[in-house]
Amino acid sequence: MDLAKQAKIVDSIHDTLDDFVGQRLKVRANMGRSKIVESEGVLMQVHPQLFIMEVDRKRGRTARQSYQYVDVLTGMVELSQNGEPLFEPFVPENPLADQAPLEESLEEETVLS
Repeated sequence: MDLAKQAKIVDSIHDTLDDFVGQRLKVRANMGRSKIVESEGVLMQVHPQLFIMEVDRKRGRTARQSYQYVDVLTGMVELSQNGEPLFEPFVPENPLADQAPLEESLEEETVLS
């Protein structure tokens, strides 16, 4: 995926989330090392590079958490409302599935001595 297409997708994510400000959303964030954090909260603000959610914590407390649109693009952050995802995956599960196998794509090698 080229940079221009990625920039357009990030802009569309921003525009879509702008319509959800003030609404409750569920966030599923992949924090790396097999750690996935799921939380629910209200989308508070959208900014040019990130969005801020006020997520629910224990004992009725809340915390503000920020996420980047790029993380939504790459699938590291997933957003849903009422069990329905807001975005379909932008990056294919197996990006090499469309390409020919390595053995078929290599041409004969010429040995120079």
